[in-house]
Amino acid sequence: MTDTNLNLWVIPVLPLIGAAINGLFGRRFKNGMVSFVALLFTAASFGWAVWAVWSAWPGGSITLPHVETIGTWITAGKFSAPFGFYLDQLSMVMVLVVTGIGFLIHIYSVGYMGHEGGYYRFFSYLNLFMFFMLTLVLANNYLLMFVGWEGVGLASYLLIGFYFLKDSAANAGKKAFIVNRIGDFAFLIGIFLLIQNFGTLNFDGVFNALGDSMKYPVETGSWGLLTVIALCLMVGATGKSAQIPLYVWLPDAMEGPTPVSALIHAATMVTAGIYMIARSNAIFSRAPNALGVVAVIGCLTAIFAATMGMAQTDIKRVLAYSTISQLGFMFMACGVAAYSAGIFHLMTHAFFKALLFLGAGSVIHAIGGEQDMRRMGGLRKKIPWTFAVMTIATIAIAGIPPLAGFFSKDEILAQTFFSEHGSRVLWAVGVITAAITSFYMFRLWYMTFYGEYKPERDLGDAHAAPAAAPGVTADHGHDHNGDHGHGGVHESPWVMLGPLVVLAIGSIVAGWVGMPAFLGGHNRFEHFLGPVMTSHIPAAAENAEGAGPETLREKHGLEAEKSREEWFLAGTSVFAALLGWFFAGLLYKQRPELPDRITAKIHGLYLMVLHKYYVDEGYGLLFVKPLLALSTVVFWKGIDQEVIDGMVNGAGTASKKIGNELRRMQSGNIRSYAAWVAVGGAVVIAYMVWLGVHK
Repeated sequence: MTDTNLNLWVIPVLPLIGAAINGLFGRRFKNGMVSFVALLFTAASFGWAVWAVWSAWPGGSITLPHVETIGTWITAGKFSAPFGFYLDQLSMVMVLVVTGIGFLIHIYSVGYMGHEGGYYRFFSYLNLFMFFMLTLVLANNYLLMFVGWEGVGLASYLLIGFYFLKDSAANAGKKAFIVNRIGDFAFLIGIFLLIQNFGTLNFDGVFNALGDSMKYPVETGSWGLLTVIALCLMVGATGKSAQIPLYVWLPDAMEGPTPVSALIHAATMVTAGIYMIARSNAIFSRAPNALGVVAVIGCLTAIFAATMGMAQTDIKRVLAYSTISQLGFMFMACGVAAYSAGIFHLMTHAFFKALLFLGAGSVIHAIGGEQDMRRMGGLRKKIPWTFAVMTIATIAIAGIPPLAGFFSKDEILAQTFFSEHGSRVLWAVGVITAAITSFYMFRLWYMTFYGEYKPERDLGDAHAAPAAAPGVTADHGHDHNGDHGHGGVHESPWVMLGPLVVLAIGSIVAGWVGMPAFLGGHNRFEHFLGPVMTSHIPAAAENAEGAGPETLREKHGLEAEKSREEWFLAGTSVFAALLGWFFAGLLYKQRPELPDRITAKIHGLYLMVLHKYYVDEGYGLLFVKPLLALSTVVFWKGIDQEVIDGMVNGAGTASKKIGNELRRMQSGNIRSYAAWVAVGGAVVIAYMVWLGVHK
């Protein structure tokens, strides 16, 4: 440890200052001043983060992990929790992703939200979100991480429900908040177990204690303490990172403005669960059963969400299910102990998913707020810049080389195939999911940019009947400035296109830092994160694999650049992506009449997928309605009205009756008063006589 002070606390505090200024005084500011404040403090945070990372780069004078303690927060007996910040290779990646992508989204929002009411409020919330997310990724202990964890939940509630006068937006914000509380409850239990058994929540304290392999052995074939803790943390992660069964809040989060969708779904809130599992790799690596649960949940979520994305017609909802599916890939990577591969995909995904959402926002902006892809088409010539960047993002997320998504997705699939914690089944499901991902993303691409522009299409006609399912409505037109609604299609301003171009460049080159050896690279990203992911690997696992799960490719004899297995796996994933592209082109460009014919033949199955397998309805029947009935009948009408109100009202009624009786005694008649005095005097004399007799 060195005495060098990077003042890491400045990175999260700068956006907090911007949030406070706009929140307190923004109503008096013009939009330009609000934008200046929000962008200034976000840019300053990004700049400070870049400087801190540069100063602490491995090989320099600063020893990693670098910890800075501001002061003691909580002290209770032997337990204490500090305000401390933690910088290592993992938090370096996260802080650059959050501040960098977040700053680009702020710039984009200046153009997109320029005509919206509550402009100052929006940027105050956006800055507040940045503060909590940076607190989460820079915290040096689980308790401070939990503060950021809950903070991003609060800020996302405010942002998703930004249009609070719209019932669907207000309900979506509440849904996100409540569903995340379920996962957070389990996270808290995990934290309490850490306090009870380790006496500390500091990362270094917990992880160093786990270095004692005699006291904390790998729990192979057992469900011990570490497995229980890992499962509790995992449940918390399923809430934040929208995994089965707690994924249902994320599609509804589309009710928020499009920049919010990009911020939540790309680089920040939904990645918090992935980051927490990767940060806790020392715990999970000693709990193989918990790893297995993580891998299976991630795998199932990936393919489950991908199938739902195939049937959606709202451009933002397609991307929402895509996000859930891609998070499933990251979850699966962590579940096979390929933590670096999961973070690698988190990083590349931040670029192309932010680009997809902001590009979708540019499309929505161009056509006056429409979000239903059935009313789009032929836009490639009308908005060429948006078309170009969306094309790059689509190819990237499909996993086609040499764009970023190919390298990170291939790394996850390869690690799943070779890892002792993975399996061929998980790998096969991952490949199928990759094909489906390519299909629904190119479906979006063709429906939006090819064919003929059809803004007035009647979605209730015979040809559109399968797509216009009962009870399914588009949520378009509510998150966009409405003054462009009938002015013709137009390209977005450069304040919006500029960030898209930067993100497009990142979507191309970001994956090159993780290029594997068989393609002539050195997988620098994996080796960069190696000290974080392998420093606490149990001795048994280290002996079995050589240097831990992060170097599986090398330890399985795959050092040769032309390994047949490596080429086969990469070729399979690319073939799956191209196959998905082929079928999307066939159905939505060459033979656009086929989708309606196919959906008509499998109408029941199609409706089930379109209605998201009726999971929300099932949750409503199993959980929501019984809880509402319990709250209404038992707690409200039974306990509140009958017992509590009954006691209070009864006391009031009794007091009223007594008062009425006493009031009647106050007749105003002097004779009556004299009689009462005489009676009272007689009673007193009788009492005194009684006392005298009994003495």
